[in-house]
Amino acid sequence: MFRLFTTKEFDNDFLKLDNSDKKRIEKIMHKLKKKGEVVGKPLGRKYFREKKFGNKRLYFLIYKTQLIVLAVGISNKKMQQNTINKILLELNNYEEYIKKL
Repeated sequence: MFRLFTTKEFDNDFLKLDNSDKKRIEKIMHKLKKKGEVVGKPLGRKYFREKKFGNKRLYFLIYKTQLIVLAVGISNKKMQQNTINKILLELNNYEEYIKKL
């Protein structure tokens, strides 16, 4: 079983969603806790993944050795590449965040 954590950016994105999208994300999060590394599609790296829901995407990082999933962002199709680029730039910061946990 994986432990699930979120970033402030993710939390801010989540709060902006309507209730139906929030429920979809909660279901995805439940799956992530159980099956972390097999949920979603890899984005160039095995540990960086996305899961589509409706016209949006949930982005997360898998830290398999620590059994941690870190939810890092949500975007729509239009902002997908900007969001991915931002996450890739922040990978070192996310690793430090996980180490502090």
